Amino acid sequence: MQHDAGAEIALLYLFIVAALGSWLGNIKYRGSGMGVAAVLFVGLAAGAIRPDIQIPKIITLLGLAVFVYSIGLSSGPSFFGSMQKRGAQNVGFALVALAILSIVTAVFHMLFQFDASASAGLLSGVTTNTPALAGLLDAIQKQGADSADVQSQNAVVGYSISYPMGVLGTMVALLLMRRWLRVDMKKEVQSLKSEYPIEQNIVNLTFDIENPGITDIPLRTLRQQHGWGVMFARHQHGEELGICHLETRFAVGDKVSIIGDDEEVQRVAAMIGKPSEHQLADDRAVFDVRRMFVSNPRIAGQPVSTLDIEEDYEALITRVRRGDIDMLVTRNTVLELGDRVRVLARRGDMPKLQKIFGDSYDSLSQIDLLSFGLGMGLGIMLGSINFDLPIGITFSLGFAGGPLVAGLVLSALRRSGPIVWTLPYSANLTLRQIGLMLMLAAIGINSGHTFVSTMNSSVGPLLLLSGAVVSLVSAMLAMFIGYRFFRIPFVLLTGMLAHHPANLSFANEKAGNKMPTFGYALTYPLLLIGKILFVQLLWQILSNLG
Repeated sequence: MQHDAGAEIALLYLFIVAALGSWLGNIKYRGSGMGVAAVLFVGLAAGAIRPDIQIPKIITLLGLAVFVYSIGLSSGPSFFGSMQKRGAQNVGFALVALAILSIVTAVFHMLFQFDASASAGLLSGVTTNTPALAGLLDAIQKQGADSADVQSQNAVVGYSISYPMGVLGTMVALLLMRRWLRVDMKKEVQSLKSEYPIEQNIVNLTFDIENPGITDIPLRTLRQQHGWGVMFARHQHGEELGICHLETRFAVGDKVSIIGDDEEVQRVAAMIGKPSEHQLADDRAVFDVRRMFVSNPRIAGQPVSTLDIEEDYEALITRVRRGDIDMLVTRNTVLELGDRVRVLARRGDMPKLQKIFGDSYDSLSQIDLLSFGLGMGLGIMLGSINFDLPIGITFSLGFAGGPLVAGLVLSALRRSGPIVWTLPYSANLTLRQIGLMLMLAAIGINSGHTFVSTMNSSVGPLLLLSGAVVSLVSAMLAMFIGYRFFRIPFVLLTGMLAHHPANLSFANEKAGNKMPTFGYALTYPLLLIGKILFVQLLWQILSNLG
């Protein structure tokens, strides 16, 4: 009974810490806040007050595995897509950035004679990377040494002390390097706008066809010849109103509605005719527009071109809203569970199209436990495999890296026969937040007493100073090398090195747009895996040297 009472108190503390931390993380100062990381610091305070309360390790590992697996599921397609386009550049820069961080951390380790686990925790802290810390703790426990618990607490102390410095140091580095390198971020944004569309103002306008040079030519050919990045929707020829398709041919006097970014629409319009006084989108007597949820798992993971709704129903999917972002649809756009598609079709066909897409919000709140369980199981199995390096060091992906890699691969596959690996957007975010909350609260509570005692010792201030210098110097060196030698635009670099959401928000603010977010997405999964591995390698190397 006493054991049960202790477990109840531990769980009570766990959720109180999660609640208070979430509330504190939502408090913003000048637009920035700690976010969910505040859960860790509240946990440290709670653990310092009640050092007798310990959260079972299985809760930490469960939260970690769920968190990184959900990240992998949401990042796979973009990660492998960027690897195909500029994989060598991304991998090279990621390795250089991580090597710089590790070397500078090792220098301070030698200078102040820190414990190896504390230095490895410092490295995960300056990169504000909780999965790397959890992977380190997992590796320490697997070693099975008598001092494993002490090493684990030292790692958490190094992480938590250096964590704030990791956020502040990166911000200061951005300001200093932007001035030193004399970067014109607005000019960079304009040069990158065609590759990374931002601030899209999607419009739907109707134009009269006046240019005889584009008549009697299939729309497929026109798009290929001129590189038109817009969607042609309604088409009126005389009194006949229809939907544009790849074989549509225009004639002088026709009307056509065009959907796309306002700037691109105007470019196309200059080649075909003039704005029409009559907007075809206003006429809904025959064709209507409706938003539908993609909740049918049979079409999830399939490109739009495979649905054949243009031929079967004379319909078009014009836009897709994923999360908070509206995107113009192409034939290669892959639909995901939770997407909201904008469908243009005949009124009478709308019920049939709803059945195709599913259009059920209720089903999007459910998780396919078969695919989720199989994916998590594969990730945990992968994480348990030990890899022997030629330099005599053994490491494993663990609960942090295994599920992450599995999630990346499975989300890139999207489906295997009837099994859909991806999760609905809302369900993915919910699982991610729950996993992160469990992990941060448990780590904080279990390490609170050690954190306070270290801060009151002579080592605490040295760790704080080291975290600040490592963060600032490493970020400046990485920005300089990335900009000068890898020729990566500075506005993308600020996103690539944004270890924390506060850093990304700060970078977006300084750029005046969301361009740094693209840099963040390009390397986030790669750097996340790299940090997990580098932190463990640094710990093993420093332990062997000690």
